[in-house]
Amino acid sequence: MKVRRVLKRLLPLVEAWGVDPVALASSVAGLPRFVAHAVRYRGRARGTAFPFRVLSLRPVLRDFRQSAGSASGHYFHQDLWAARRIFRAQPADHLDVGSRIDGFVAHLLVFMPVRVVDIRPLPSKVAGLTFVQADATDLAGIATESVRSISSLHAVEHFGLGRYGDALDPSAAFRAMGALARVLAPGGTLYFSVPIGRERVEFNAHRVFSPQTVLDAFGALELASFSAVDDAGALHEPARPADYADADYACGLFEFFKPFPDLPLRSLGSEAGAGAGPGAP
Repeated sequence: MKVRRVLKRLLPLVEAWGVDPVALASSVAGLPRFVAHAVRYRGRARGTAFPFRVLSLRPVLRDFRQSAGSASGHYFHQDLWAARRIFRAQPADHLDVGSRIDGFVAHLLVFMPVRVVDIRPLPSKVAGLTFVQADATDLAGIATESVRSISSLHAVEHFGLGRYGDALDPSAAFRAMGALARVLAPGGTLYFSVPIGRERVEFNAHRVFSPQTVLDAFGALELASFSAVDDAGALHEPARPADYADADYACGLFEFFKPFPDLPLRSLGSEAGAGAGPGAP
């Protein structure tokens, strides 16, 4: 077990140099199978519409061992979690900050236009997608309490670490959370996810937040619901934030609501989804 933990820590350091040892080993193991299949196909393809040509070889050595896809993990569950809620809510417009374009944002574009803010460029002519290249830490170009539906999925944990060309700023994640709360209109909803568990920064990849840290940062908002993807990649909906304080690298799915000024703030806090923890179905 100790050796496994050490290898788990060393793997990202090796991958930082562009080497994936697991993929490399799997490819090498698949080479004999590829050669055998190539020889067999060459003999059978003579005189057909698709003859074997050496110069057209493009070895794919690992796919035969893999599954049809992945229906687990942070991105799969969070993208569906938020998209389904937004589809049910049917807001007139939606603002996204830094979420995955070819996952979550693509889901939304099926049924509504989306405005996206990201520090990285995005050349695109996709219908319904309005892209703004800007530092989303402060959302300076967006008026206070002007947006009724906002999302930021697996993005804020990167702010201020320089990974994506942004300025180094240890407080950037908290500034970003403050900005999201600022631009959210009364009666509006924020769909927010970040890695949760034992709080730390794994420079320069990401931060992992204690669930309570996120709740405190959005103290002016009401926690409408909480779900989580656990360390094994399984979704728990609903869940309790406190149950994930000791997770290694889980994903917290926070649905926040901004109350109207004349209504009292009502937060579910650590009791969100009472009765449903990591072991819930």
